[in-house]
Amino acid sequence: MSSEITLFVNPTAGRGRGAAAAQPAASALRAAGFAVRTVLGVDAADALARARAAVADGTTALVAVGGDGMANLALQAVAGTATPLGLVAVGTGNDFARALGLPVRDPAAAGRLVADALKGSRVRDIDLGRVGDHWFGTVLASGFDSRVNDRGNRMRWPAGRLKYDLAMLAELAAFRPFPYRITLDGGEVREIEATLVAVGNGSSYGGGMRICPGADLTDGLFDLTIVGNCSRATLLRVFPRVYRGSHVGHPAVTVVRAARVEIAAEHITGYADGEPLGPLPLTARCVPGALRLVGP
Repeated sequence: MSSEITLFVNPTAGRGRGAAAAQPAASALRAAGFAVRTVLGVDAADALARARAAVADGTTALVAVGGDGMANLALQAVAGTATPLGLVAVGTGNDFARALGLPVRDPAAAGRLVADALKGSRVRDIDLGRVGDHWFGTVLASGFDSRVNDRGNRMRWPAGRLKYDLAMLAELAAFRPFPYRITLDGGEVREIEATLVAVGNGSSYGGGMRICPGADLTDGLFDLTIVGNCSRATLLRVFPRVYRGSHVGHPAVTVVRAARVEIAAEHITGYADGEPLGPLPLTARCVPGALRLVGP
């Protein structure tokens, strides 16, 4: 195996932080004696093809520089292979890095951590979720939260986080629970009215919202957080508690664990790591040890 590391860079992540972060991360890796090459790509498909080529060529590690979207794209290149993934988290949410205890918005520190970990052979196996042939690291979201994403993605103005805050207000105005059919491990079936169903490999989404606070990246199971049929007023009271993870103690919230989950509901899109997967029904499997991770 070569000593070359591939930086997989999203130049637009975090309002331009991705491009700025590549240099200090690369400098830290080069100072540790690694050769570094950078993969950009003209679009996501081209970037992924280049990343997969680097993996096939035997790169020592693929290091994603950007946010959760870039980390998710990198997973499609390295999951199920012997090539480890490093993260330089400089996006808006950075939930995958948070779940893994990695530096956030400190590219030099992240670069040094990757270099030190590779030199010390500190590479560990973690679980990933899989829907069809698509891998994810954090949370598969569906329901109220995914409809906020849908609406925000359709809005041309304003930019940034404010767009999604406005989308949330609009969805609250039209709020209603949805009929779900949830099948756990191919057996138990739950037919319920729910506000949202989150399938957590990792614990958080949306930049630190700990929707599945008990999720463990190494236990081979998803944590499902189900927010049941509740009023708009109850949702407004419960939702802010998601940043502490204390919402799971509310009577409207149920947490269950399973290795395989099918979720079905009409007019709902599933999002994983913040990226759209498509309309429900979707079946997610937790794949133990699917990713080799560079880190502590």
